[in-house]
Amino acid sequence: MKYNLCCIGYITLDKVVTPKKTVHMPGGTSFYFAHAIKHLSTEGFQLVTALADSEMSVVDDLRKQDIEVKVLPSARSICFENIYGEDTNERKQRVTAKADPFTVESLQDVNASIYHLGSLLADDFSLEVIKSLAGKGLLSLDVQGYLREVQGEEVLAVDWTEKEEALKYIHILKANEHEMEVLTQCADPYDAALKLAAWGVKEVLLTLGDKGSLIYADNRFYEIPAYPVENVADATGCGDTYMAGYLYMRNKGASYQEAGCFAAAMCSVKLQSYGPFSGTEEEVLELIGTVISQ
Repeated sequence: MKYNLCCIGYITLDKVVTPKKTVHMPGGTSFYFAHAIKHLSTEGFQLVTALADSEMSVVDDLRKQDIEVKVLPSARSICFENIYGEDTNERKQRVTAKADPFTVESLQDVNASIYHLGSLLADDFSLEVIKSLAGKGLLSLDVQGYLREVQGEEVLAVDWTEKEEALKYIHILKANEHEMEVLTQCADPYDAALKLAAWGVKEVLLTLGDKGSLIYADNRFYEIPAYPVENVADATGCGDTYMAGYLYMRNKGASYQEAGCFAAAMCSVKLQSYGPFSGTEEEVLELIGTVISQ
């Protein structure tokens, strides 16, 4: 079967340690992406992940919610430990276990019009995997993982050494302000977008926090507003929510501007509650309509 949209990435086991409590929860791009899509439409969507048998209950929960999940066997699941001090902006991150890598062979029977790679660490998807998938459909990528490397258990910030070769195969790329600067050495998002496009990316998506986001495609810039948020509850998974909204709308035939606005508004809805996106398409469209009418 060929799917419209396929998200490939690890579901993680997250241990979040704060001065007040320690919480264990599932996470990762694929987890937040799948939950966001669940509230829009699961028709034509497939999630591909790899995790140990001991964590299959997370997949069982997703399947009960009509999400098609393909699980690749792995000896272990990836485990992130995030330790926060009194200042929540300061975080120590460790990876205490890693899952088996995705390979060309393990993904050979996965077929979709659009593939979204939710990279968490630099070695999740090799250049060979990128080339193979790009030969079967449009490739979308959140770059965050390629800028994180594990040495021992410590997560270190790195540049993506193969970026100029790999980005030739990436149709849609998302990066935040910090990531775009590491990738391109450009502090200005317009300059960064042009550089990424010159390396081969067809749709450049740069998320700029409360300054909104910027899309560059077909030799034109599209400025996407940040939609108002009454109370920020939880920012975890916002980038994944943005990509779910954007790809959902692009797959439906929406323009770059329409898809970007929907993605941004979806993030604003998600920010106001804990956990993955739990709103509706109607809520997102209502927020967009409210801002337009002001």
